[in-house]
Amino acid sequence: MFDLISIGDPAVDHFFKIHDAHVEVEKDGKELCLRFGDKLPVEEYCQSLGGNTANNAVGASRLGLKTAVYLNIGSDLIGKFTLAKLKEEGVDSRYAAVNEGMDSNVSALISFRGERTILTYHQDFKYQLPDLDRTRYVYLSSMGKSALENNFYHQVENYMQRSGASLYFNPGTYELAYGIKKFSGLLSLTKLLILNKEETELVLKITGKVDIKRMLNGLLELGPKIVIITDGKNGSYGFDGRIFYQLDIFPAKVIDMTGAGDAYATGVLAGLFYGKDLPEAMRWGAANGASVVEEIGPQKGLLSYDKMQARLKENSKITAKEIE
Repeated sequence: MFDLISIGDPAVDHFFKIHDAHVEVEKDGKELCLRFGDKLPVEEYCQSLGGNTANNAVGASRLGLKTAVYLNIGSDLIGKFTLAKLKEEGVDSRYAAVNEGMDSNVSALISFRGERTILTYHQDFKYQLPDLDRTRYVYLSSMGKSALENNFYHQVENYMQRSGASLYFNPGTYELAYGIKKFSGLLSLTKLLILNKEETELVLKITGKVDIKRMLNGLLELGPKIVIITDGKNGSYGFDGRIFYQLDIFPAKVIDMTGAGDAYATGVLAGLFYGKDLPEAMRWGAANGASVVEEIGPQKGLLSYDKMQARLKENSKITAKEIE
């Protein structure tokens, strides 16, 4: 029996840290501007296993959970790299689907002034949930668009009902665009739903300023038992159906924001796994997120169990407060 099976798509991330660029502020947001047709120097480059699911599985394994993954990769060198990194991190890849003759997912991340712009290539895999062993928790995250077309989420729902596992749902781009309210069966089985503030506004069709308590309650009404909204430098907010919480971020020297949300979600999951209540589990998330942004890439800064305890102790005065 596993502690956690993480379900979703991995990607191998190629990071390019640059300085020869500038940002233009437009009405609908900021734009990263590069000189067209030019060859630009790269300050720093690295390659890392990434994607929500891989980040979660690796992070959970480092925190002491017996972890496996269901993911799809190609038969290319990137796929082989993915399997090697999972093995190195102690993640069981017996459920990995290798798609012969196909390429794996890749992303190019342009890092500038601590923020990143992502170019992503996503394969259209044919998803089929294998015969999974029992597990205490399932983490369901970003899948390709074809998962919406071949009844994959219904397969996950059936597995959850049969196994009695607790579901942690962190929907990705395609799930949000499709509309997570359409996943009513999964949401009713969800123990924890995690979204960022912008995603929450999209799901609840919010325009203008809305009280955070109303947003949290709106997500809870979709069916999950616990909801969390992350809000960048403003910290995070949680609601367990009884008490609303707000937690500030932990201090960090920001180098790269990639994977901060995944690290936060993984920290919360691990905290709950170890029997912590919601406000303390949110602290685990904040600690993990703060560590990740101090390194290039989504996994280098993921904490081990011992380093998690040290980071929590260093920031013992930062605790979740009840929102009146």
